[in-house]
Amino acid sequence: MPYCNVTGGSATGDNGIKIFYRTYGLGPTKVLFIIGLAGTHDSWGPQIKGLTGTDVPNDAESANAAWNSADEGNCGVEACAFDNRGMGRSSVPTKRSEYTTTTMAKDAIALMDHLGWRKAHVFGHSMGGMIACKLAALVPDRIQSLALINVTGGGFECFPKLDRMTVSIAIRFVMARSPKERAGVDLDAHYTQKYLEEHVGTSTRRSILYPKYVKGISASGMQSNHGFEGQINACWTHKMTQAEIESIRSARFLISVIHGRQDIIAQIRHAKRLAQKLHPSARMVDLQGGHLVSHEKTDEVNEELTALIRASESKISPHDWTNLPHETPGWIGTWIMLIHNRALVAPLISKPNNLGLSNKSSDLRTRSPEEFFNRSFINRSHGC
Repeated sequence: MPYCNVTGGSATGDNGIKIFYRTYGLGPTKVLFIIGLAGTHDSWGPQIKGLTGTDVPNDAESANAAWNSADEGNCGVEACAFDNRGMGRSSVPTKRSEYTTTTMAKDAIALMDHLGWRKAHVFGHSMGGMIACKLAALVPDRIQSLALINVTGGGFECFPKLDRMTVSIAIRFVMARSPKERAGVDLDAHYTQKYLEEHVGTSTRRSILYPKYVKGISASGMQSNHGFEGQINACWTHKMTQAEIESIRSARFLISVIHGRQDIIAQIRHAKRLAQKLHPSARMVDLQGGHLVSHEKTDEVNEELTALIRASESKISPHDWTNLPHETPGWIGTWIMLIHNRALVAPLISKPNNLGLSNKSSDLRTRSPEEFFNRSFINRSHGC
């Protein structure tokens, strides 16, 4: 089984943290998938199949046969999906402090180094989107594009929509002690009720998905208390500073923020706010669906991810990519800008020659910094 050793941590003694991963497909285009809270690498199955043309991992014995028998499988994309620390086959540190989105982003960077990937398109879901943001801020030069699916800004934004249904789901999630109990909770948390009750033939989607969920949870195992509490800590302590946002924006790689309108876990208004902060590099895509919109609307999500990859590799500019309006700063932002510019302009006003002005312009000394800034701003806004 493929593992990446991450230095540091107490989970495996001197060997550090081990991250379990799998790669799929072949080609020059690299895609790194980062899953969310309590999820495993195989949660990305519909996207891996859609982008690489196969769901057979490269380490499987049947991988070569799959490539040889399916010409359509070779899409020129190699994808990697992995289990975050605290879940699946990866190590489970016992200290809550060893779970932060920054630490988990460094796990992902170590995995990229292990694979020999200099750059990659990075796609994250929910907590995985938070990790992807930290990753992009840490190594912006290694990001070709960024997709944030059903993501929030962490902290208080992790609180779900409060109503009877979400409270019930939260209680059932904490109380679940078996794969069967956990599967029922996950279905209600991941999908809209409308989707679950739709019929496919003579069966509802719920009845079709339920045994698959039970099988998947049984295979990966129930998440340990250390892993669950640690990943919750990572979400709760996550915060993107203004400097980190600027690091991402200034890198000018393209970003897609994709969200399900009916998501009861990660509320869409938080995703829209994050997308606006990342303007002009980001575009907002809201779809009919729940928290796992990548499964509920697989075709639409895969089309957006494919478009993101193509646009990035075609060097489309952020201004041509975004679908978000440019928002002018409010009165608080205006005052901050005014104070900032006053600090910059005041020394120049006291020494007009520093501005390239003749001595005849020394009457600028009599103007206040605010008046000077306002006149300069008005002139610039009219293209003068």
